[in-house]
Amino acid sequence: MKIDFSNYTVGAALATDLVNTSPAIRRTTDEVLTSPTALRRFLTEHGVTTDTTTPDGVPSDDDLARVKRLREEIRALLATSDVEELVEGATTLLARATATPTVLLDSHRRWQWGLATSPDASVAEELAALVCAGLLGTLHALSHERFRHCAATECDGVFIDTSKAGRRRYCTPQICGNRQNVARHRARQRRDEQNSHP
Repeated sequence: MKIDFSNYTVGAALATDLVNTSPAIRRTTDEVLTSPTALRRFLTEHGVTTDTTTPDGVPSDDDLARVKRLREEIRALLATSDVEELVEGATTLLARATATPTVLLDSHRRWQWGLATSPDASVAEELAALVCAGLLGTLHALSHERFRHCAATECDGVFIDTSKAGRRRYCTPQICGNRQNVARHRARQRRDEQNSHP
């Protein structure tokens, strides 16, 4: 797998989405990565093509187990308040993926710094390299303040805010943000009803 350093937001978004597939995050949802086929679906939805899946494109049961272990490691890195711990953990994961620095041609035929994973890297190792490039790229470009906990009361999610404004509050705005908006709307309605009936 070849990873372009210049677009760290891809790895940051993947880190957020991978961590939030766990049933331990949103207390009302189940495990997303239930099978190798579900893992393939997740990778496809995120535009991730690994070099080491089976010929039919379906990751193995071992790949699934390794990705789930990686998910917990990434969650710990996103949740830490210690910047040195984040850097050390991401660097360790990169080393495990045997990703080497290189230069790659981008879509405009310009040379960009990147990473190339070993041809025999596992699916989890390739994902680790992509995610860690996103973590370290975000840290370098935006700061550790962009690594956040979800503001939704019923969610234990963590995320990386790579938006320009840097004001994102929810791990999954279309789920957690909408739930909070609905809860606030219902509370206002109840308050208005109580005020209209003295």
